[in-house]
Amino acid sequence: MAAARKRTRSGIEDVRDRKAKVIKDSGEKRHIAALILARGGSKGIPLKNIKMLAGVPLIGWVLRAAVDSKQFDSVWVSTDHDDIEKVATAWGAQVHRRSPEVSKDSSSSLDTIQEFARLNPEVDVICHIQATSPCLHPFHLKEALEMITKQGFTSVFSVVRRHHFRWQEVKKGGSVATQPLNLDPCNRPRRQDWDGELCENGSFYIYTRATIERGLQGGKWAYYEMLPEYSVDIDVDIDWPVAEQRVLRFGYFGLDKPEVVRLLLCNVSGCLTDGRVLISVSGEEMVSVNTRDTMGIRMLQREGVEVILISSSEDLLTKALADNLSQRTGCEVRQLGKDIQGEVTAMMDDKDLDWKEVAYMGNDAPDVDCLNLAGLSAVPRDAPVVAINAAKYSCHSAAGLGAVREFSEHILLLKKKAKSQMEQDRIYRNTF
Repeated sequence: MAAARKRTRSGIEDVRDRKAKVIKDSGEKRHIAALILARGGSKGIPLKNIKMLAGVPLIGWVLRAAVDSKQFDSVWVSTDHDDIEKVATAWGAQVHRRSPEVSKDSSSSLDTIQEFARLNPEVDVICHIQATSPCLHPFHLKEALEMITKQGFTSVFSVVRRHHFRWQEVKKGGSVATQPLNLDPCNRPRRQDWDGELCENGSFYIYTRATIERGLQGGKWAYYEMLPEYSVDIDVDIDWPVAEQRVLRFGYFGLDKPEVVRLLLCNVSGCLTDGRVLISVSGEEMVSVNTRDTMGIRMLQREGVEVILISSSEDLLTKALADNLSQRTGCEVRQLGKDIQGEVTAMMDDKDLDWKEVAYMGNDAPDVDCLNLAGLSAVPRDAPVVAINAAKYSCHSAAGLGAVREFSEHILLLKKKAKSQMEQDRIYRNTF
């Protein structure tokens, strides 16, 4: 079982909570909803909630964890912005279009949650998940929710253990001496001799309906402790590169195991190349291929992943161009017709492959079905929105300028991570 520690602290359970619990204990199943608040007017980072983090919209990380946890009867995003609504829908969420009254800079989370609860009376328990916590995993949600559903708590929130010595603040220019708040300076404890302090990490807050009616925390409450590596909270732009490295190492990448990827299908035009075809005076056609991308293809081939370059009927490659690309990349080049999904499915049948074993890189509307179905999928940075919303990974690099190399490295990183996890599981089984 993943490492996480739970502690509980009881408050005074209110009569309404006891009544609600008695009703639901009589046999009626409680409706549990996940709710992510994602206002469009972020002051720190514009549209922060859908900014790409490690190839995924920030809100996509927590939505994937919520959906894959299979703990919720419904998953919602509360927003006031059209673009956030589109991303939320693409990632499997329902949308609560919040009112102007709770979309102001001065509006609190409680205001929005109470509005959602009022408009959705069938919901009994709300798990408020912060969009800015991209290292959240399904097991965190499952274990915390069981504290509500099985242990009878009415409010559960996530915390992290910190070992920080705190001092009283003194205003600039003041002559008052500062004072220690949580230590004796004459007997400073070693880290291993001090349990530290529990601090809210903002990852999630779970409440019963009765609790929400009077505030966000109350009744019989408890905390759920998350390990520091999972406690990432993005507040300002400078946190972004740090969070990106953390999420690549500790983030949740979905139910499918990426180590099973055996085939990459990559569009030539708009992925391997920038989509332009250069025509000489004599009528000879030419395309430009980045050496970083061809190196990415070779990296995959060395790890046993077959790479096939595909070209659609809209951008016919001449035989000479296809032969040159094949020779330079060491890949088969296939020409597909209008039914891309049908032809890819037939290709997979010939190779005895499932969709989860296929990675697909596309760049436009005709690729959407394959981007949705593939175990791993990606688009270049400059792909249209319809393709970006269907892909599981959006590259920082543009088509023909390293996007294929970036996706290749992403595939290999996930394979390495999965193999490491499998090795840890093997050690765990053999040890215990």
